[in-house]
Amino acid sequence: MKNLLVPLAALAVAVATASAVQAQEVKGDAKAGEKKIAMCIGCHGIVGYQASFPEIHRVPKISGQGAKYIVAALNGYKKGERKHPSMRGIADNLSDQDMADIGAYYEAHGQVAGSTPPPKAPEASGKVGELLAKGACISCHGDNFSKPADPAYPKIAGQHADYLFVALKSYKAEGNAQVGRANGVMGGIAKQFTSAELKLLANHVGSLPGELKTVPQSKFR
Repeated sequence: MKNLLVPLAALAVAVATASAVQAQEVKGDAKAGEKKIAMCIGCHGIVGYQASFPEIHRVPKISGQGAKYIVAALNGYKKGERKHPSMRGIADNLSDQDMADIGAYYEAHGQVAGSTPPPKAPEASGKVGELLAKGACISCHGDNFSKPADPAYPKIAGQHADYLFVALKSYKAEGNAQVGRANGVMGGIAKQFTSAELKLLANHVGSLPGELKTVPQSKFR
């Protein structure tokens, strides 16, 4: 297993570096982004809002998420690397500048100046500890799961567990025109686990303190 993780980690660094360089080409403006989030608010601005595709789950918290990860995710939907009809439709209409502005907006949204970052996550024991070690999750997402090794990776501590479970399963999906995520690193990792094991991982990470929030927002401002 260690022999497998070394090339996966090397590939992760290479992909992240390329993504980060690309993201640096367009500088985001949070003020401009505030005017471009009308299509986001309807799902991500409602506390507890649930999506029904590909199964019922809460939509992810994105306030406080890293800007470069948001840009990477939106580009993934636009390119079809992330298969999700609704998100693909939204991303198709966004320019690189739009994505950068939206990312900048949500990275700062709901954050309190001077607040301390989440502490190091307590060391997981038993089965969960074994699964985290097997997936080498800390190597990319950080030991508190809120400070990823590269800003193109997501903060995941405190994210909705049901969303994390759906996201992890999507990396295992193959041959489905509407569901799946094409990511060689995450695909290689997720395919090592059963669905029950992925649920254990999602529940653990979702229970940790984090920076992610859902901030109530009205469409009618």
